[in-house]
Amino acid sequence: MLALPTILVSLLVAPAPLPASVPTVVPVHCQVPCGIYGDHLRVQMIREHATTIEKAMAEIQRLSGEQPTNFNQIVRWVTTKDDHAQKIQDQLSQYWLAQRIKQPKKDGAGGQAAGRRYGAQLVHVHQMTVAAMKCKQTTDAKHVAAVREALESLRGVYFTKEDLEHIREHALESVDGAGKKDTDRKK
Repeated sequence: MLALPTILVSLLVAPAPLPASVPTVVPVHCQVPCGIYGDHLRVQMIREHATTIEKAMAEIQRLSGEQPTNFNQIVRWVTTKDDHAQKIQDQLSQYWLAQRIKQPKKDGAGGQAAGRRYGAQLVHVHQMTVAAMKCKQTTDAKHVAAVREALESLRGVYFTKEDLEHIREHALESVDGAGKKDTDRKK
């Protein structure tokens, strides 16, 4: 067994350089392997959170006007509202900003257009983040509307025409019951 000082020294010493054949930068964009998460599902989740926040706001306002006031239920609805607003903020930072919205390469084709698209995506994510924060602070449904508006604007600058067609096709497949195309069922 190594003595503690020996272990500490070994942690402080720089590791040996890697051979030239070993890549030092591994290109990644997801925290887990690709193909598990879907952007469209994340959009649907934000919509669901917004609807939950809106319902909670309405219930808080309704319950606040009742006599006797049911403080327990009000607290539960405030907690629900705040939790769902936080889930929006968490998804925006952990999924969209950390993994999906990419800064364009300096030497990439369509540099200015890609830069404008990237900037617009950042603006809309920031708008949603701030609106979700304001949902926590108030029961004003205009902040829920701001989340939804920024989400739709993000969709407009994030998804390409091909992405939207792909999403539409998969939505139709899931509605068809078995989740398979008609051609797949004949096999």
